[in-house]
Amino acid sequence: MLRTKPYLVTVLLAALALGGCGARPAEPAAWSPPPSPATSAAVPPSPAATSTASTAFAAKTERVTAADLGSSWRSGCPVGPESLRLVRLTYWGFDNRPHSGGIVVHKDVAGDVTTVFRTLFAKRFPIRRLTPVAEYGGSDDRSMAADNTSAFNCRNAVSAGKPSWSVHAYGKAIDVNPVENPYMFGDDVLPPAGRAFADRSRYRPGMAVKGGVLVKAFAAVGWKWNVGGANPDYQHFSTTGR
Repeated sequence: MLRTKPYLVTVLLAALALGGCGARPAEPAAWSPPPSPATSAAVPPSPAATSTASTAFAAKTERVTAADLGSSWRSGCPVGPESLRLVRLTYWGFDNRPHSGGIVVHKDVAGDVTTVFRTLFAKRFPIRRLTPVAEYGGSDDRSMAADNTSAFNCRNAVSAGKPSWSVHAYGKAIDVNPVENPYMFGDDVLPPAGRAFADRSRYRPGMAVKGGVLVKAFAAVGWKWNVGGANPDYQHFSTTGR
C-alpha cells in the first residue's frame, strides 16, 4: 500500500484549497462519453497540444501487432497486422497549435499518407484528432462522434447493398474530420453532429471542398474523394474511390 508522508498531506491540502489556480489538465486522447444532448456542442473541442510536437513536420512509420490493433482487427480480416503500419505524425489542430498523433494504414500507402499529411501540415490545415480506431474499441460511430481522423478498421462498408469489406478494412482509406465532413447516407447524417455542416456552400475550417487544400493533397498522391452519387461521403478518401 502507498503511504503518504505527513508533510505531503499538508502540501496536497494547500493545493486543493487554491482550487483551479493551476493549469487545466490536457484532455485524454481516448474516447470518453459525450455530455448530455442538452449541453453537447456540435463539434468536440480540440485536444490540448502535446509538449513533444513542434512547428517542424515529423513522421515515423512503425510495425504493429494484433495487440496494438485491438478491436479494430480480428481473425478473418482481409489484411493481417504484418501488412499494416502505424504512422506517427505531427499535425495542426483547430487551436492553431501543433499536435502529435497516429494513424494505421496499409504498408503500401504509408509513404502516400506521410506525403499528404506533410502537405496539410505545411498549409496548416486543421485536424481535430488523429488516433487509431482501436482507441474507440473499433467503433466507427464513436470515432466519428469524436471527430477523429482515422484509416484502418476491419469493418464492412456502410451501404444499402450486399455486405462487403470497406476499403478501411484494407487500410487504404482515410476519413478526415468526420463532423466537418459528414457522410450523407440517405436521410441520415453520419455522424449526427455533422448535420451542422451538411450545407457545403459556406466554407468553415477543416472542411473538404473541391479545389481545397485537403482534396488537392490527396489527389496529388492519386487518392480519390468519394463524393459522387446520391450519398456523398465528404470525409472519405481512398485509393479506389469507394
